[in-house]
Amino acid sequence: MKPFTPFESRIVPIAANDIDTDQIIPARFLKTTNKEGLDRQLFYDWRYDAQGNPKPDFILNTPRGQGAQILLGGDNFGCGSSREHAPWALTQFGFRAVISTSFADIFKGNSLKNSLLPIVVPPAVHAKLFALPEDAKIKVDLASQTITLPDGERVEFPVDPFSKTCLLEGIDELGWILTQSPAISAFESSHPVTVNTLA
Repeated sequence: MKPFTPFESRIVPIAANDIDTDQIIPARFLKTTNKEGLDRQLFYDWRYDAQGNPKPDFILNTPRGQGAQILLGGDNFGCGSSREHAPWALTQFGFRAVISTSFADIFKGNSLKNSLLPIVVPPAVHAKLFALPEDAKIKVDLASQTITLPDGERVEFPVDPFSKTCLLEGIDELGWILTQSPAISAFESSHPVTVNTLA
């Protein structure tokens, strides 16, 4: 994982509520444990026709959908079954953040563990983002927990401190434990193991 740094990007809006993980990446693509190539399966049933040809009107297949790092979804984004493949597919496509008014808890947790930042904003800000022109860009700064809109408005968003630390340092939970090795070693040396033997 790379440290999560501030960035500026256009937005890819998908104005649908209750986008579930099976819509993000259908279950038939979950047989792999390799993240590579999952970008091609992202929103597969919305993105391609029955013959596997890209639908020209679906936003990921348009110029607006190319190169953008922020997905703007409707309320209750990421509901449905638990699958890490959903944030994997989103990050493989190039997304670094998803903005919504709410996220399913499991999707939110999986995202934070995979360098995808779920950003919760109030409904008024959410509506304002959907109304932005196609070429508008917003800034995302995890350190200050803010997004900055084109008109300069700064909006704060919540994130739990542990996930924030891991994202900023570019480490996962195991990586964080390894940073505590000196303290762990000191504890172990001051607490020698005793073996109980049965008489």
